[in-house]
Amino acid sequence: MADTGSDSDSDRAPLRGSLRGTLRHRGFRGLALGRAMTFFGNSMAPVVLAFAVLDMGGSAVDVGLVVGARSVSNVVLLLFGGLLADRLPRAVVLQGAALAAALVQAGVGLAVLTDRAPMGGLVVLSVVQGAAAAVSIPASAALIPLTVPPGELRPANALSRMGVNTGMIAGTSLGGLLAALAGPGWGMVLNGAAFLGAAFAYRLAGREPVAGARKSAGPAHPWRDLRDGWREFVSRTWVWVVVLQFFVVNAVAAGGLQVLGPTVADGTFGRTAWGFVLAAQMAGALAGGVLVARSRARHALRIGVAVVALDALPLIALAQSADVVVLLVAMFVNGVAIEQFGVAWDLSLQENVPQDKLARVYSYDALGSFLALPLGEMLAGPLAERFGTRTTLLCGTALVAVVTVAALGSRQVRELTTTSVPTPKAGSPEPDSSPGPESQPERA
Repeated sequence: MADTGSDSDSDRAPLRGSLRGTLRHRGFRGLALGRAMTFFGNSMAPVVLAFAVLDMGGSAVDVGLVVGARSVSNVVLLLFGGLLADRLPRAVVLQGAALAAALVQAGVGLAVLTDRAPMGGLVVLSVVQGAAAAVSIPASAALIPLTVPPGELRPANALSRMGVNTGMIAGTSLGGLLAALAGPGWGMVLNGAAFLGAAFAYRLAGREPVAGARKSAGPAHPWRDLRDGWREFVSRTWVWVVVLQFFVVNAVAAGGLQVLGPTVADGTFGRTAWGFVLAAQMAGALAGGVLVARSRARHALRIGVAVVALDALPLIALAQSADVVVLLVAMFVNGVAIEQFGVAWDLSLQENVPQDKLARVYSYDALGSFLALPLGEMLAGPLAERFGTRTTLLCGTALVAVVTVAALGSRQVRELTTTSVPTPKAGSPEPDSSPGPESQPERA
């Protein structure tokens, strides 16, 4: 049984909806910490891997091969990761993935430090990292509703995402710093330690109250189980509509901010200012997490989908070569909006998709997002050369607006509501930490 009780002896009523109150659940604390450390490691890995390849005399092609192997592994195994997380206890799956990543990362790091790391070893490391991420993403997201009472899902998701964002910022920054000061080998060793810490944190998440229900489903039939997950994914119009919306939004954002953004920065306000611009987006995401945790909006998905239109603000600012202050504000607001949607999306999935299929639905969702990123990144450059950077960015802005309006045209997206559980009185037992209704009626 997952430990969702308070660690203190106090019999005060839980602080429903508060960030501090949600942290009283030991299982959730372990999961949130594990997710933060996992994303820390996953963000640092490509940075130190790239520098390791260069230090070994590799070319840009070699860097692309090693780093690209991770992305390919991640995409190929993502659906399998969701399937595995629906068949086995998710905390155990997360521990296994983190331990595998820790051992391989630390081992290859030591080989790099002793000048015994072959290029093939770096490719293997990259593949293992991608596989571990493929398992971790759907399993960790689907485990959240099993570590807190249903009424605290909103602040729990907000806190978890804040930890993920912090881990990503720290991983990327520290990876570059360590590679420059101590060498990529030490970066890999530290990364291995981070994954080991994540495995220990996942251990604190405890056992899942519904693990037995999934185990009793009978022998595994991977293809049939994947088809079941797909049917669950497409049976709810609001799910696939929003995933299609974000396929376009993610492609536009990846091309606009990751490819064209640095180009504009080089020709205007410079690379240093661009670093602050990216940091402003993350700062906005952290602030947005605090705001959404305190929200009581019943139509969370409608609000989250609507504010996605604010993704257009940085693109407009870049297209107009706006002052860097304007761009900083646009990215901060964009970060706030990202969290409004992110928490609303997680909350909607966790409350409406049956627990025994939740990880598979998450894996189909993540697959749509990941496939969009390289598409946007590869198309942005050629389109900018053909039509101009400004035109390309403004067309991206129009696409974001069109798909957002189209998503809001779905009645299910507009009318889906979140559920709530009354706060227990002082001295009364807390609500059971099992997930909300296994299947709720569709909002037509």
